[in-house]
Amino acid sequence: MKHQSYAIKKDDNVKVIAGKDKGKTGKVLRVIPKKGRAIVEKLNMVKRHLRPSEQSRQGGILEKESPIEMSNLMVICSKCTDPTRVGYRVLDDEKKVRFCKKCKEVID
Repeated sequence: MKHQSYAIKKDDNVKVIAGKDKGKTGKVLRVIPKKGRAIVEKLNMVKRHLRPSEQSRQGGILEKESPIEMSNLMVICSKCTDPTRVGYRVLDDEKKVRFCKKCKEVID
C-alpha cells in the first residue's frame, strides 16, 4: 500500500488552521506519512504519565508533542510570511520544487 505524498516536510514552518491549537505556528519536527500526521514543535501538547523505571528513575508526568493531522496544517511562505497553499513546478535543470501559490516564490 503506497502512502500519500504531502506538501509539508520536516523543518517547515506551519500554521494550524483547525483544532485546539488553531492560529498557532511552529516548526515541523517529524512527518508520519503512513498516518497522514506531523509532529510540530510545542503544539498539541499531551501529558504522559511515567512509572519509575531503569530509564527514568523519577517517573512522573511528562509533557510531549502529539501528532497533528496534515490537513489541519498550512505551510508558511518565508518570503511573504503568510500561510499558503503549495504548488509544484519543474525548474530548467529538471528539479521539482515547491512554490508559494500567493507570491510564486520557491519554498526551500
